[in-house]
Amino acid sequence: MEEKEMYEKEYEEREELTEERILEMLEERRFKELKEELENNMYPVDLADLMEDFNQKQLVMVFRLLAKEEAAETFTYMDSDLREMLINGLTDSELEEVMEEMYLDDTVDVLEEMPANVVDRLLMATDEEKRQQINQLLQYPEDSAGSVMNVEYIALRREMTVAESILKIRQVGLNKETIYTCYVTEKRKLIGVVDVKELLTTSESKTIEEIMDTNMLYAHTTDDQEDVANIITKYGLIALPIVDHEMCMVGIVTVDDAMEVLQEETTEDISIMAGVSPNDESYFGTTVLEHVKSRLPWLLFLMLSATVTQMIMNHYESALAVMPQLAGFIPMLMGTGGNCGSQSSTLMIRGLAVGEIEFGDLFKVIFKEVRVAVLISLILSTVNGIRILIMGQGDILVALTIGMTMACTIILAKIVGCTLPLVAKKVGLDPAIMATPLISTLVDISTVTVYFAIVSAVFKI
Repeated sequence: MEEKEMYEKEYEEREELTEERILEMLEERRFKELKEELENNMYPVDLADLMEDFNQKQLVMVFRLLAKEEAAETFTYMDSDLREMLINGLTDSELEEVMEEMYLDDTVDVLEEMPANVVDRLLMATDEEKRQQINQLLQYPEDSAGSVMNVEYIALRREMTVAESILKIRQVGLNKETIYTCYVTEKRKLIGVVDVKELLTTSESKTIEEIMDTNMLYAHTTDDQEDVANIITKYGLIALPIVDHEMCMVGIVTVDDAMEVLQEETTEDISIMAGVSPNDESYFGTTVLEHVKSRLPWLLFLMLSATVTQMIMNHYESALAVMPQLAGFIPMLMGTGGNCGSQSSTLMIRGLAVGEIEFGDLFKVIFKEVRVAVLISLILSTVNGIRILIMGQGDILVALTIGMTMACTIILAKIVGCTLPLVAKKVGLDPAIMATPLISTLVDISTVTVYFAIVSAVFKI
């Protein structure tokens, strides 16, 4: 108990390693103390965040205090601008050590973000074999499984014993990104998988063929990276083997790569749903002009498409002149319709992303959304009708007219909202395109058309 209290007291008294404290220790040249602090109290991902505002001299000084593995890992977590600054401050031998410690897939990710002159220097810091592997990975299509896979995995032969396999893992495992799943190959063809757990709990005299699992999941190099990430998530895999068209194993996609892919895809979908062109840079890392460039196209399109709504309202200008109070209900009807459509489209986009909904479910989805829309429209129309009568904004005929318009608008919005993302997916477009901005614009046009059609029929104007 006393020992536990001592550790808790020591933890509470330990000063947090902040950006200011690191700079202070650098200024006072307390390098040995800072090195110990970095090794014991700092994760690479946190250190990369802390160093974002460092100048080149401070950045290089801290980086040189890190152990090789920690330095390489911290390097992978940095943003592209920070990496470029660091690269320009390191010597060729230091850069070579960093590249040697980095996993191949991380190296490829770094190279894809760097300008050409920096890429040339990084490639010069790698050996010939690794350079060939990098060039091979860079040739795979963007967003494919091949572009995010790692070629460093443990391959076993079917005739090997468990004891021989464990010995091999000990010999080569240190340089592999994951050792928890091993792959059984014959003439490079994937024929089975074996978990390390199985190796450690099985008799050492058994052969790999006796314990390997031949019913394994795998993906091809040209498969979409998001589909591969979803397979890893769905089946709780640590890694998924990647094969070519001849079933020869060429690499693996690990769970950390899958998480990064899903994060990137989600960020892209959110950007598209908000009417913003996707951007790999951070918010503060993107210039004002780049922000304008990414947002302006959708805003221009939506603004110009809104002129259709204006034209419809101009067509019914005489009706508004006779009953000017009708204009006051338009924003409420358009807002309600847009919100209902956005709800449906968001649910569809999410369902498509996780594989819950497919295009074949279109009529099933429409039938369900129509039933939902009918119930919602009854409740909203009733509440709104009571509000109109209480606030004296119209008589019972006006309340019924607005109620009918709202019911038609909600049903139409739900159908549009659930249909467009499914159609987009079917024709090969990103369903996120059919999100809030576009749905709202289409629903606005439909709402105004339906509203004035009902008003004209009811009031004979």
